[in-house]
This record gives sequence, C-alpha cells and structure tokens, in this order.
Amino acid sequence: MPLKQTVQPYPLIDADPHFSRVVRYMRPSDYVTWAGATAAGPGLLWAFEKADPTRSTKASLRSALRLTGWLGFCAGFMLAYQRSTARFWGWRENAAEVSKDQAELSARARAGQPLYGETELSPYLQGVAARNSTWSQLKLHAFPW
Repeated sequence: MPLKQTVQPYPLIDADPHFSRVVRYMRPSDYVTWAGATAAGPGLLWAFEKADPTRSTKASLRSALRLTGWLGFCAGFMLAYQRSTARFWGWRENAAEVSKDQAELSARARAGQPLYGETELSPYLQGVAARNSTWSQLKLHAFPW
C-alpha cells in the first residue's frame, strides 16, 4: 500500500519516524514546551485555588498538585513529541534535522549497516506495523500509543 502523499512546506525526513529518533532530534524549544506544560498544570490549579478556594486540607491540595504535575509532565512530553514529529514530516522548519539525518544515515551507510536497522518481521507484519504507526502521532493527544 503506497504512503499517502501530503503537501509540506519543508523536506520530508521520515513519514514514520521511530520513537528514539524523534526523542533524539528534539530541540531545546521542545524541552521548554515540555517544561512549560509540566509547570502549567500545578500552576493553574494553584491559581484557581487562590481565586476560588475549595477549603480543602493542605494534604489534599498537595496531592492534587502532584497529580496535575504528573499530568502536565505527560501532556508536555506528548506535545514536545508531536512538535518534533512535525519536523520529521516537513510540517515545521527542519533544516537542522535534515542535516543531522543526512549525517546519521551517511555514517550508517559508510559502516555497511542498513539505513533503518534490521528486522525479523515478515513483509506482511512489517506492513501491518507500518499501517498502525504511520501518522499515529496526529492522535497522540487522544490515544497515546
């Protein structure tokens, strides 16, 4: 099954990037986004508590702040992951990623290694895996797969 062709303003690096590549190629701005979302959860809860107090105990407020911190951390990671993936797809400016990808793949080719690694899956299962994961980052906010 051919890959769906999309119009992108920047060069396509990989339509189905591996998780480790997406995380390795994250920019400092992605980490700032991640940290901002992590801090936004407890910060907003604390501000809402100051604006309209629930009169809950300090222990329950502390637990709620921890929970919103964890949720903000997870949401921030997913947001940073989506931003990094959009650069792989060519939907955002990706000049640094293109040069890094070219250097990485050139080094693998010089070493005689396959460009995208080896697999033990049959061609049918490779197709199933590709159909399940290609474009999956678009719904990461709804179904974090």
